Amino acid sequence: MSETDKQAMLVVFDCDGVLIDSETIFCTVDAEALTRLGHPTTASEISERFAGVPHQTAWSQLSAQHNLKLPADWVENLLLECDRRFQHELAPIPGAANAIKAIVDRGDQACVASSTELPSLRGNLDRAGLLTFVEPNVFSVSQVKRAKPAPDIFLYAASQMGFDPSETVVIEDSVIGVLAAKRAGMRVFGFTGGGHAYSSLGSRLSEAGAMHVCRSMDEVTDCLSSQ
Repeated sequence: MSETDKQAMLVVFDCDGVLIDSETIFCTVDAEALTRLGHPTTASEISERFAGVPHQTAWSQLSAQHNLKLPADWVENLLLECDRRFQHELAPIPGAANAIKAIVDRGDQACVASSTELPSLRGNLDRAGLLTFVEPNVFSVSQVKRAKPAPDIFLYAASQMGFDPSETVVIEDSVIGVLAAKRAGMRVFGFTGGGHAYSSLGSRLSEAGAMHVCRSMDEVTDCLSSQ
């Protein structure tokens, strides 16, 4: 089959830890906060347990585990601290813009589907210099009923883009994201190129169902070219 005969596909990028190197900031802020509460931990330990998990869910589990009595605005204040650090520390994943351009130049389409609330999602992509590459195709779990690992966000993104699940490839850095993509009936590549990646992340993504595990955006582009 020639390139002109090849059916177009949709590539759905998760955002945090895939397009922007934000998970490492989230995990650092959470680790510092838990340490201040008298439970020393590292950003890597937070990443291994909670990468891809909403902050509210993570801190609910931590509160129960450590019998913490946290103020009602605890998570909100942590997210404000993350946003403050984003202003100076947030960066795109190396090669992310080139990967998106390569997809579009090949005649395929790309979009973003994330667990981050839509205003913050668009703001973070803009801050990292990536919004123009995916605009207006940015979708948030706030637009669907259920969060990952339910498949809702990926099914919604594909429907908005006009693609069937069988025509869609998802790029994910978390186990719950891989599970969500699999439940949507989509192919999924694991990604370990973010600053928050820990040693067993690749194997965990494979065990969850990722058909490839890519360590960089160059590897993502190479794997996509064979689909």
